[in-house]
Amino acid sequence: MITGELKNKIDRIWDTFWSGGIANPLEVIEQITYLLFLRRLDDLQTLEENKSVRLKRPMERRIFPEGQDDKGRSYEDLRWSHFKNFTPAEMFTIVSEHIFPFLRTLGGDDSTYAKHMEGARFTIPTPTLLSRVVDLLDDVPMEDRDTKGDLYEYMLGKIASAGQNGQFRTPRHIIRLMVELTSPQPTDIICDPACGTAGFLVCAGEHLREHYPNILHDEKLKQHFHQDMFHGFDFDNTMLRIGSMNMLLHGVENPDIRYRDSLAQDYSSDEEAYTLVLANPPFAGSLDYESTSKELLKVVKTKKTELLFVALFMRLLKPGGRAAVIVPDGVLFGSSKAHKELRRMLVEEQKLDAVVSLPGGVFKPYAGVSTAILLFTKTNSGGTDNVWFYDMQADGWSLDDKRSPLLSEDKLGPVPSTGLNEDEHAKNNLPDVLARWQERNKSELKRARTEQSFCVPKADIEAQGYDLSLNRYKEVVYEEVVYRAPKEILESLAKLEVEIQQGMKELEGMLG
Repeated sequence: MITGELKNKIDRIWDTFWSGGIANPLEVIEQITYLLFLRRLDDLQTLEENKSVRLKRPMERRIFPEGQDDKGRSYEDLRWSHFKNFTPAEMFTIVSEHIFPFLRTLGGDDSTYAKHMEGARFTIPTPTLLSRVVDLLDDVPMEDRDTKGDLYEYMLGKIASAGQNGQFRTPRHIIRLMVELTSPQPTDIICDPACGTAGFLVCAGEHLREHYPNILHDEKLKQHFHQDMFHGFDFDNTMLRIGSMNMLLHGVENPDIRYRDSLAQDYSSDEEAYTLVLANPPFAGSLDYESTSKELLKVVKTKKTELLFVALFMRLLKPGGRAAVIVPDGVLFGSSKAHKELRRMLVEEQKLDAVVSLPGGVFKPYAGVSTAILLFTKTNSGGTDNVWFYDMQADGWSLDDKRSPLLSEDKLGPVPSTGLNEDEHAKNNLPDVLARWQERNKSELKRARTEQSFCVPKADIEAQGYDLSLNRYKEVVYEEVVYRAPKEILESLAKLEVEIQQGMKELEGMLG
């Protein structure tokens, strides 16, 4: 949790950019990302220098070489701790003419951050603005992983609140719910094929640190965590840079965040490569057949991106792997041949675990489309006995364009620090979703279909043509309303009429 003072510092940085002429929130965070990366490079070099002095050995890894660059500037001047002390004009020259060309050569560093910096563009327009932003960023504490991660998340939230590029942001509490439902394990290999700012991967990493505090003490698990566990794809280079930095600031050293159009390119090397898929892919409508992966079209012949993504998730998972993914409601009840076939495959060939229906306003103000979370396990041999349905009515925030919190912070999210009473549950269903999910193979099997959650046997779903919409199975209890007999109503009206007439006569007598 970041303090009000730190939020004020970030707000000041943000305002400085806006008053300095950079109004696009995505560009603001991109420039901040470059500067944070520079600060981290300097910190890494300082660590190496201290280690070298302590062990009385030469430096193992030197980020800033000795000597000068090809324009005659000392590489030492390219370090954050050096250039931050220069005059604004000289700092501007160093950053624009020396540091950014240097950043673009760092690809050989082998980290995904360095690779994504190859296309780095410096767009801060004036020396004064650069100097003010560097001063403000230098004042932000970046030693603690939690603080770093929360600060960056707070900045990413500003992308959404600025009203642009909100499509890149799945609400953090929904991400947390999906991570809690799938409960990542220390040996998992996790993939988000449309990762954006890497919110799902970051949350999965935080979940693992919280539930397996010794994960980074075991050398094998630590190596897996930093190098092999997290995989994210996107075809927006800005998102790749931001997503990589988000992972870095949350303490993941070298995740596999790379450029890829998940639906278009051949992915045979990634087939059955992952044990957990977490995703909220973009549903942009239709693709043309020419640009779509032929492998995916063999699974489901369609141009609809939402169906192709679900087919992709099935292909990416290892047998036994599980997925929690957001889909538009049309996937659940669409009547086309492709829709029905995909649902049949989920139910008959894999193990469909659950359908959690989300409230209509979850993605406002960017989209009003109704959505659901699909949870399934890849088996390639069926296994669906019952599908668990949950009708989520409230997620803790208002479902209008403002999306204001309805409860205090300690009662929000899927794992609130304080228990909820019945009235508070009506405003935040997320903890109840988690609690009932744990019981899906026990007490939930006995629930009536009139309740908020219930299980539906596979035979019933098959009988309904594999329709997965909650309303197809939910039973509504209608309260019986007892009306008075017509004769009784007419008698009451006649009596009223007599009283009105009597009142009129008395009034006339008083006036006369």
